[in-house]
Amino acid sequence: MLAALRRVIGFDAYVWLVTDPETSVGSAPLADVPCLPELPRLIGLKYLTTVNRWTSMITPVASLRQATGGDLARSLVWRDLLCRYQIGDIASSVYRDRFGCWAFLDLWRMQGAPPFAAAELEFLHIIAGPLATALRHSQAAAFAAARAGQQASAGPVVLLLSPALDVRTQTPETQRYLRLLVPPDDAGQAPVPAGAYNVGAQLLAREAGVDGNPPLARVHLGNGHWLTLRAARMDSAGPVPERDIAVSIETTAPGGRVSLFARACGLISREAELLDHVVTGAATRDIARLMFLSEHTVQDHLKSIRHRRGHPGHRPADVPVRAHGPGSPQVDLREDGDPHPADPARPRPWDVAGVSGIS
Repeated sequence: MLAALRRVIGFDAYVWLVTDPETSVGSAPLADVPCLPELPRLIGLKYLTTVNRWTSMITPVASLRQATGGDLARSLVWRDLLCRYQIGDIASSVYRDRFGCWAFLDLWRMQGAPPFAAAELEFLHIIAGPLATALRHSQAAAFAAARAGQQASAGPVVLLLSPALDVRTQTPETQRYLRLLVPPDDAGQAPVPAGAYNVGAQLLAREAGVDGNPPLARVHLGNGHWLTLRAARMDSAGPVPERDIAVSIETTAPGGRVSLFARACGLISREAELLDHVVTGAATRDIARLMFLSEHTVQDHLKSIRHRRGHPGHRPADVPVRAHGPGSPQVDLREDGDPHPADPARPRPWDVAGVSGIS
């Protein structure tokens, strides 16, 4: 995508970040910028900057020059860092729909290059909607990845950051997680904990009153496995801004997987509520009672979920297993409304293609 964009809209550097759709916190980063040695500072300032912040942009696309009226120093990240790297303009795009925020993109131009033109910004605006949909579908497809592969342990493991987001300490197990999340170019090179920087930066932004979302992000590790990164201040007697930040990395809990699956598959609120009941093993009759619906309506909702998630060529798989992950209840919802042991030889009314962490 970036290569195609570069052919249409010239840029000198970029920051591309897939986000947790519920918290809007970055989870899977990709960047080519001149200030990589100052990456923790760049991320921290990006989260603290209100100008063109992806969580509060009114339109999907905006340029730094437009937003500041040409006074770039109104942007914290430009004033405190990017001015030293001769950045002349930034085109910011956010990819979101009614189900969540899926990513954001910053395209940088150096001083001396012309600022982003109205036609270029309009092009970015036109493709923002389709890209948001494609990103959401990509997240949904991640639940269908159920091949055997390298898995993270149950965790959690912890990475300790300073208040300025510099790494204090990390364990060998933490490094293993980080290598899986962002593989370094060189096998002997230490992994860059960019995901940890992002949740840590969100914690700072929340404390500063810039954004109220929790400092949490879920990321697809591969093969249908998800990790959750979460930041919190360490307990100590010192003032809060001077305390270190602990970033935990652990396997995403079943509730977190179900929430992500519902958003990625574009489920309406009643379908998402029904799915919450399904993954607990509740029978059709019980779900109907809890949701004040008829059993027939419950079955219709289940069919709708299957239709939304259907992909030709994918083997049908159980909704609870794919949404909930390992350890999901194996309950068969039959037409009589009574729970029965799951029968793998017979299709079930809640079979949906591609929603689990395991086959």
